[in-house]
Amino acid sequence: MVATDGSPAQLQHAQPAPNVTYRHAAAEESGLPDNSVDLVTAAQALHWFDIPAFFREAQRVLAPGGVIAVWGYGDPSVDDPSVQLVVHGFNRGTLEDYWPPERRLLLAGYCTIEFPFEEIVTPSFSLEQRWSLPRLTGLMRTWSATSRFAAEHGRDPVADIEAALAREWGDPEEVRVIRWPLYLRAGRARG
Repeated sequence: MVATDGSPAQLQHAQPAPNVTYRHAAAEESGLPDNSVDLVTAAQALHWFDIPAFFREAQRVLAPGGVIAVWGYGDPSVDDPSVQLVVHGFNRGTLEDYWPPERRLLLAGYCTIEFPFEEIVTPSFSLEQRWSLPRLTGLMRTWSATSRFAAEHGRDPVADIEAALAREWGDPEEVRVIRWPLYLRAGRARG
C-alpha cells in the first residue's frame, strides 16, 4: 500500500505500518506506474485538489477494473436540540465567512463535480461519536475557519460560545452523541 501527501509535515504525523509506504507527492502527480493500483482513495481532501488533474492521475494509475473512492464528512450535529442550535449558530453563523469556498464541494457531497468514472452506487453513511463537552470544543478549535477567525480578530471564537454551550450541555463530562454525515463517491476506471 502506498500513501501520499503533498505536505511533508502531514507525513511526519502518519502512523507507521509495515504494509504502508509513505511518499511525499501531490495527488495529481503520484509518481506511481500506469495501471499499478486497484484502489485510489482520497479522504477529506478532494476539494483541495486540482480535481480534473487528480481524476486523470487516478485513471492513469488504476488497473483495469480498479476503483476510486473519494469521501469526506460534513457538519457535526449534536443529539440535544438546544446544544445543536449553539453549535450550528457558531459553525454556520460566526464562522461562515471564514470557511474556504472549496468546502462547499464537500458539503454538497461531491455531487456537483464531474465524476469521470463508472459510478458505483453507495449506501448512506454517518460517523458517530460519544463525546463530552471538552472533546467537542477541542474539535471546534481545530477547524480551519476557527483559526482564520482567531487570526483576524485576535481571539478564540470558541471561548465566545463556551458559556452558552455549558448552559445547554449541563455537566461537561456528560457524553452526547455527535454525528457527521459521510459523503462518498465511488467508481470504476473506464477502460
